[in-house]
Amino acid sequence: MPRAVVTGGLGGSASWIVASLAEQGWDVRCIDFDRPDPEAGPPNVDFRAADLTDRGSTRELIDEFDPDHVVHFAAFPNPLGHAGGQVYENNTVATYNVLTAAGSTGADAVWASSETVYGTVFAEPSFLPDYFPIDVDHPLRPEDPYATSKVSGEEVAKTVTRRYDVDVASVRPSWINYPGEYQTSVIREHFDAETADLGDDFGITSHEAAGNFFSYVDIRDVVSLVETAMEADLDGHDRFMAVAADNYLDVDTAEAVEAVYGDLPDQCDLSGDESAIDYERARGVLDWAPEHSWREAETESVEGPGFL
Repeated sequence: MPRAVVTGGLGGSASWIVASLAEQGWDVRCIDFDRPDPEAGPPNVDFRAADLTDRGSTRELIDEFDPDHVVHFAAFPNPLGHAGGQVYENNTVATYNVLTAAGSTGADAVWASSETVYGTVFAEPSFLPDYFPIDVDHPLRPEDPYATSKVSGEEVAKTVTRRYDVDVASVRPSWINYPGEYQTSVIREHFDAETADLGDDFGITSHEAAGNFFSYVDIRDVVSLVETAMEADLDGHDRFMAVAADNYLDVDTAEAVEAVYGDLPDQCDLSGDESAIDYERARGVLDWAPEHSWREAETESVEGPGFL
């Protein structure tokens, strides 16, 4: 059986990856801060607890499992709730430890970077990109510790491919949503497309909501992109956006962005409700495209991982 290490496997996103790989017959080692009841998961999933900023523990757990692939999703998921230095240090050091351990064992890796690397999501105030749709080559301008940790992680990924001659895919997910539990509907129901207002009682401003220009992605499409990248021959490092094909507002994307920002980039090639972030790199290199839209997924009933 093929073998994979998945970090952060008890988290919302990576748990779906663990479940999918296990269902396909992979032997999976799931590493997270905590360890569930050993009987909770499938028999081919080995749960281990570790602090991934501890290089020795990380190296030991990956080396002894001798994986074919490593999937690294463990991280503080945003710059909120912790000191900025802690967010940056935890995410960057853990990524370094995991990816270098993968490289030293000869394992290819896929890891979770983020759409926030462009800088617009957590900027105060948010700002427009150089052009639409945003692609993987757009300049990275992070202003917060979380996004900066992801930019640093992509540099680590490049280093690992050069040093160990393995492949590393940096997947940049948009706002991840889960079937039947989509959070996009709340913003759509409050958003006034003419005034770009969310209402006084909503809790965040339209600028804060628009930092990723109303893009999102279904967790099942994240899983499929990760698995497709695992199977690919990348010849080193590459970057891929994980994003749905449409926005979640059900309105014209350019009009919604202009309503919030009062302007658009000079180069704006968006049509209808097309996502402001494109996945052409994933389509061209991996022959991947998203399959899910909020239109069906918001009300779908899909059983998630059973070990959570």
